[in-house]
Amino acid sequence: MPKNILIVEDDITLATGLCRALAGDDVITETCRLVSEARGKLSNSAYSLAVLDINLPDGNGFDFLAEIKQKYDMPVIMLTANDMETDIVAGLEAGADDYITKPFSLAVLRARVNTQLRKERRLRTKIETDGYSFDFERLEYLCNGMQVELSKTEQKLLRYLVENRGNTLSREFLIDHIWTDCAEYVDENALSVSVKRLRDKLSAQDHIKTVYGVGYCWKN
Repeated sequence: MPKNILIVEDDITLATGLCRALAGDDVITETCRLVSEARGKLSNSAYSLAVLDINLPDGNGFDFLAEIKQKYDMPVIMLTANDMETDIVAGLEAGADDYITKPFSLAVLRARVNTQLRKERRLRTKIETDGYSFDFERLEYLCNGMQVELSKTEQKLLRYLVENRGNTLSREFLIDHIWTDCAEYVDENALSVSVKRLRDKLSAQDHIKTVYGVGYCWKN
């Protein structure tokens, strides 16, 4: 599954360079320069990692870091010109998974990003919640101890939902990410059918919720 990285940086030239440096076959990068814009992206899409500046036009990166850590289960790397020891300590104590000061080496940044993505992948390969046990590495899916057979599409859908449980994923996001290897056009009804089948197989009517006009959410 592709890894999505959100870069929150108000220097457009730097942000563009970071996108190019970090993007790859299995990594998708997005950038925004405002806290308000980043907040909207996080509420509508799933990300594996955020790269966050501290000094932003409409807010403080430390405050936004605390918000991200409270709402989302994802690593955050602070990337900033604030290189005082007190700033670094403050960032790490606020929950940053890494702290990189400007100027920096792109090679070092890529290495640190890859380290966080590897950690994130290991943590997410097995998820247990409310009587369910989902092992995405071994492809084993249990509901109250009973194994459930899922199609590849249902496995992808389930993983996105449970990795982002509590957050609504838009229909557009799910279609774009689940059917990445299909034809250019995918009928939106395919998503509705897959959601219904997944609900029925897992008896998850109380967990897989439809957010009308937006998308779907896994509720604990």
